[in-house]
Amino acid sequence: MPKMIVSIDGVVIKEVQLTKDRTTLGRRPYNDIVIDNLAVSGEHAVLQMTGADVYLEDLNSTNGTYVNGKAAKKQLLQNGDTVEVGKYKIKFVSDAANDGFEKTMMYKAPAVSSASSPSPVSSAPVFPSAAPQSGGSDALHAAIKVLSGGAAGREVPLTKVVTTIGKPGVAVAAITRRHGGFFVHHVEGAGNPLLNGSLIGAEPVSLKNGDLVELAGTQMQFIQS
Repeated sequence: MPKMIVSIDGVVIKEVQLTKDRTTLGRRPYNDIVIDNLAVSGEHAVLQMTGADVYLEDLNSTNGTYVNGKAAKKQLLQNGDTVEVGKYKIKFVSDAANDGFEKTMMYKAPAVSSASSPSPVSSAPVFPSAAPQSGGSDALHAAIKVLSGGAAGREVPLTKVVTTIGKPGVAVAAITRRHGGFFVHHVEGAGNPLLNGSLIGAEPVSLKNGDLVELAGTQMQFIQS
């Protein structure tokens, strides 16, 4: 099944499998692929799947859509093509078996009941799935334990190459597994995460056992064994 791998500055932040005939990309939260960045238009581009073919079409975006460095209005994507939207790079993979990244799954914390539609900022954050992965020989074993909010007490194993935490459109951070350990960095949104009380920027910061991460008002603890 074809998919799009979204990255910024060489760090993968999310994967989206193309399961529909029409997959939208843009800054607005109702898009299938949401990129919360001012360089991205509200409705920036659309991916249309016809049989085994996937076409990318720019929706008259302000800053344009590029494929392999060239401006594109409507183009048939080939395996390995890189779509560029602002500072983000989106790799098109037509055969998932040829790609080494694992699918990043998300877990949505229980919604807080409200008599009216909640404000996006106060909505429950999104946390990674706790679904087990197939076994591996990786010596790194770590998890994030949620300390506050609707998912308090939940402990989520960090078994994927990249795990995103937070709420798209509000604040998102990514925890990346590398040979040297685990690293966290800010991905998008106005609310920068805190590591032990200090702001985390776009540059990855190494995590140590017991570190406290706070994002969008939710506190989490990094646990490594």
